[in-house]
Amino acid sequence: MSTSERMRNYHGPVLLSHGFRAFFLISALWAALAMAIWVAMLGGAEILPLAFDPFSWHAHEFLFGYLGGVIAGFLLTAVPNWTGRLPVMGMPLAGLVGLWLLGRVAVAVSALVDWRLVMLIDLAWVLSLAAFLAREILRGRNWRNLPVLALLALFTAGNALFHIEAARGDPAFEGMGMRLGLAAALILIALIGGRIIPSFTRNWLAARGAKHLPAPFGRGDGLVLGLTVVTLAGFVAVPEAPAMPWLMLACGAAHLWRLARWQGLRTGAEPLLWVLHLAYALLALGFWAEAAAGLDLIAAAPARHVWLAGAIGLMTLAVMSRASLGHSGRALHAGPGTTALYLALIGSVVLRLLAGLLPAQVWLLHLSGTLWLLAFGGFALLYLPVLARPRVAKKPLSGARHAA
Repeated sequence: MSTSERMRNYHGPVLLSHGFRAFFLISALWAALAMAIWVAMLGGAEILPLAFDPFSWHAHEFLFGYLGGVIAGFLLTAVPNWTGRLPVMGMPLAGLVGLWLLGRVAVAVSALVDWRLVMLIDLAWVLSLAAFLAREILRGRNWRNLPVLALLALFTAGNALFHIEAARGDPAFEGMGMRLGLAAALILIALIGGRIIPSFTRNWLAARGAKHLPAPFGRGDGLVLGLTVVTLAGFVAVPEAPAMPWLMLACGAAHLWRLARWQGLRTGAEPLLWVLHLAYALLALGFWAEAAAGLDLIAAAPARHVWLAGAIGLMTLAVMSRASLGHSGRALHAGPGTTALYLALIGSVVLRLLAGLLPAQVWLLHLSGTLWLLAFGGFALLYLPVLARPRVAKKPLSGARHAA
């Protein structure tokens, strides 16, 4: 049975008809709820029976919890389009979503359960996702996407190491597991972002008769990705090495060079596009922020949030909104509501940086958290009709891959 036939013959809940529907919705809801819990924790509330220290729980649930859910939604949607094979839907998808939710609960009550069991529960969903991805890539002979499988494996290893470090009583939020998971996520953004951002931009500009189009992938892009791998490997293994700030500066400059070739300044009329370019710019600027922290010019926490809240937060919100619109048959255009979500998240990132740079300004943290909550809670509310209702129009699935 072909992918399109499988989709036509599916009669279950719409939310379980494609990976992006359920995972994008619950990930956005979790991003909002976890931020509300974190803001309450900042005020001194002890809400959850955590084995993790509060900072480690906050870091874990946004990197391995929220981001992990978004990655699952993206890959479960993109891989069938990459390979031409059947999507995961119905009860198997419900099982995967259930495992992800169980992981969030296990971590939230980790003080009540042996840490080894918490780790196994939390890893179950991502190991299942990796098994699906490996099967699809190998059977579909889609060797081009083997690096995505390798990055997912590194992301999973980072999560496991995070649990081990937390069980030892180490500050896991700044440990090797956190750095490994973050590095895998950033390379994934550089790899996938380098495919979709110039592609989406080229299609949009070409449709408007523009003469200047994004440069195609070339040797320079490959060198930038290679430098990124080397730099982030050092970030994971030897973050205090004297050469690291300079390597970070070089890598950030290389990504800005790459971004400049994609004609982002010509996309101001379409928020679905300029937000992708801005998110990638924050990836580049995150390297510079880490360099500044390594040279003791700024504190480590605000520097790290350029990547965590900025590059990852904004890129995932951009991809979730675009993929949700495209795969549900709607026009690829950001209306006022979606644009407001982007602006709220941008404001959250700016305020988080200011909170780290200005002393004793806790109210900025609260305001930043509130804007984050509005951005992702707003996504869940605004996109619930998009995600929970059938496609509004039938389109060839070959075109849908451009919306992933």
